[in-house]
Amino acid sequence: MNLHVENKIIIITGGAKGIGLGICKVLASEGAIPVIIGRREEDNLMAIKEIEAEGGKAVSVVAELTKPEDCENAIKQVVASYGRIDGLINNAGVNDGVGLENGNYDSFMKSLHKNLVHYYLMAQYALPELKKSKGSIVNIGSKTADTGQGNTSAYAASNGGRNALTREWAVELLKYGIRVNAVIVAECFTPLYETWIETFENPNEKLKQITDKIPFENRMTTAEEIANMVVFLLSEKSSHTTGQLIYVDGGYTHLDRSL
Repeated sequence: MNLHVENKIIIITGGAKGIGLGICKVLASEGAIPVIIGRREEDNLMAIKEIEAEGGKAVSVVAELTKPEDCENAIKQVVASYGRIDGLINNAGVNDGVGLENGNYDSFMKSLHKNLVHYYLMAQYALPELKKSKGSIVNIGSKTADTGQGNTSAYAASNGGRNALTREWAVELLKYGIRVNAVIVAECFTPLYETWIETFENPNEKLKQITDKIPFENRMTTAEEIANMVVFLLSEKSSHTTGQLIYVDGGYTHLDRSL
């Protein structure tokens, strides 16, 4: 499908790995120019090399998103280079295991900055350009806000916040013609997920226990499947869709997992 995003300047936080890289690859395959925002230049450049090997284009901006000034400077760099922003994908974050019983104030607040605060800041700093372009925002979220997971209070709270901000911004930005949606992820096999699986005594057995509970085809969602929905929501093909939380998860969150 031609989504008509050719030469669109799309910012993707955490675009160097995992789901973010999957999104960048689909964007590039559709002719857009993904701007990868990440803390490690070497990771950004490695992602760009992969994208270019597949015939696409991408650029890097180095920023530590837990620092408000880096968020602002990242947006300024993009505007200085391209003169516009056509879309924003808030994706960066990590399930860092800050729970209730074993957590503390400092770790909880740090996790909110890693997983939620920069969603707000990037959208706020990008907003003047998104108003001009009538661009779209897509927030990446997690099932933890719906299902809970245990020992991950801060990440669950951050994802509840992401969902709420999606709906709130969709309302606030109606008058500018800016659409805001979220794609909610459940079980997607990324490098971070693989690292987590490897912490178990029998990783393959643990992975099978998880995939057996994913109703559709008993398999993990791929980064490309997440990316396809994200890019669709950014495009004018979804021109009357806003304020939606869309679950690309093989039915994991809402269907009976005893199926």
